[in-house]
Amino acid sequence: MPDTGAMTQAVGGTRGTSRLERRWELFHRWGPYALLGTGTVLAAGTVSAVGMTRAEVYASGGLVVAALVLQLWWGRAARSRPGPSPAGTAYFALRTAIGFALTWMNPLFAFHAVVGYFGTERLVPRWLVTPGLLVTAVTVAGSQSGGMPPRGRTGWMVFGAVLAVNVALLLLFSHLAGLEEERTRAQAATIAELERTNTALQQALDENAALHAQLLVQAREAGVADERRRLAAEIHDTLAQGLTGIIAQLQVVAGTPDPATAREHVARATDLARESLGEARRSVHNLAPVALDRDGLPEALRKTVRAWGERTGVRAGFTATGTAEPLHEEVAATLLRIAQEALSNTARHARADRVGVTLSYIGDEVTLDIRDDGRGFDPRVRPARTGAGGFGLDGMRARAERIAGSLTVESEPGLGTAVSARVPLVRHD
Repeated sequence: MPDTGAMTQAVGGTRGTSRLERRWELFHRWGPYALLGTGTVLAAGTVSAVGMTRAEVYASGGLVVAALVLQLWWGRAARSRPGPSPAGTAYFALRTAIGFALTWMNPLFAFHAVVGYFGTERLVPRWLVTPGLLVTAVTVAGSQSGGMPPRGRTGWMVFGAVLAVNVALLLLFSHLAGLEEERTRAQAATIAELERTNTALQQALDENAALHAQLLVQAREAGVADERRRLAAEIHDTLAQGLTGIIAQLQVVAGTPDPATAREHVARATDLARESLGEARRSVHNLAPVALDRDGLPEALRKTVRAWGERTGVRAGFTATGTAEPLHEEVAATLLRIAQEALSNTARHARADRVGVTLSYIGDEVTLDIRDDGRGFDPRVRPARTGAGGFGLDGMRARAERIAGSLTVESEPGLGTAVSARVPLVRHD
C-alpha cells in the first residue's frame, strides 16, 4: 500500500516546485531587461561622478542598444531551444562580453552583468558553466572594488579580496544548487515510483473487483445447487418414504382375505398419509421434521424406529446413551433424516430380521448408529442409480457434512450393515 503521507508531501512538493519554476521562467524572461534598465539609469546618473568620457558615453549607449537587441532575439529563439545549444552559448558569450565592457566603462553597469549568475546551465554545455561563472565573478568583483582596471597595488589587493569572496560565494551557492537539484531528482523519482505503484494498485483493485464479482456469482450458483440437492433430499426422505410405506400397506390389504388384518393395514396407511401430509406442509415452511415439533430427538427417533418396525415387521430397537441435551434444530433434523433414510434402505435392500438404532451423547459430539443383520454389501462397489432409487449413502453423507459432521459405513456381504454418523453437539439456542 503506498504511503499516503509521502504521496501528499511529494505532490505538495511538486506543486511548490512548479510555482518556483514558473517564477524562474518569469525572471529569465524579464529579469535581463530589468537589470539592464537599472544599470543604464544608474550609469547615466553617475557619468560625471565616475568620470566617463564622451566616447565612453557613446560606446556604452551603443552597447546598451546591442544588449537590448540581443535580449529581444533570444526571447524568441529560446522558445525552440529549451536546453544548452550553440545559439544559447553564443547568446551567453555576447551578453557576458557586453556586460564586462559596460562595467569597464561604468561600474554600475554590473547590475546587467550579474545576470550571468543565473540560468547558465540552461544556455551552455556543462564544461563551460564554471568558466562562464568565473568571468561573471571577475566582472562583479571589478565593479565592487571601485571599477576596472584596478588602480595601484591597493586597488589590485582589494580586487583580489573581493574576487575571492565572490568565488567562495559562487562555490557555496553552486554546492547548494547541486544539493537542490539532487533533491529534485530524488523527488521526481519518488513521484514516478508512486505513480507506478498507484497504477499497479488500481490494476490490482480492478482485478480484485472482477474476481469478487466472479466469486459472488459462483457462490450464488453453488448455493442454488446445494439448496436444490437439500430440497430433493427432504422430499425423498418425507414424501417418497411416506408414499412407499402407504403402497406397502395397501399391497398387504390387497393380498389378505382377513378383514381385521386389512383394517389394521388400512389404518396404518391412513396414519402414514396423515404424517406425509404434515411433512409436506412442514416442508413448505422450513423443512424441519414434524416429529421434532412434538418431541426431542431421542423420543422422535424412538417413535420413528417403533413405527418403522410395525410397518415392516422387522424387530427394531432404539437406545439412547449419555446425557441427552436439546440440540440445534438443524442438527436434530439432520440426524433424524439420516435415521429415516438408513431405515428406508434397510427395508428396501437388507432383508434384515433385526435392526438396532443407538443415539449417543459423547462429550462435544453426538453419534447415531444404525445396525442391521441383513445381507450386507460391499461398500467399495457403488450400485447404479435407477429412476426409482433414492439418495442413499451419498445423501446421508452430504447431510452430515453439511453440519461439519461425517458418516461411515461398515458392511460385508452376508454380515449385515452398520451406518454411523458423527456430528458436533450444537445446543439449541
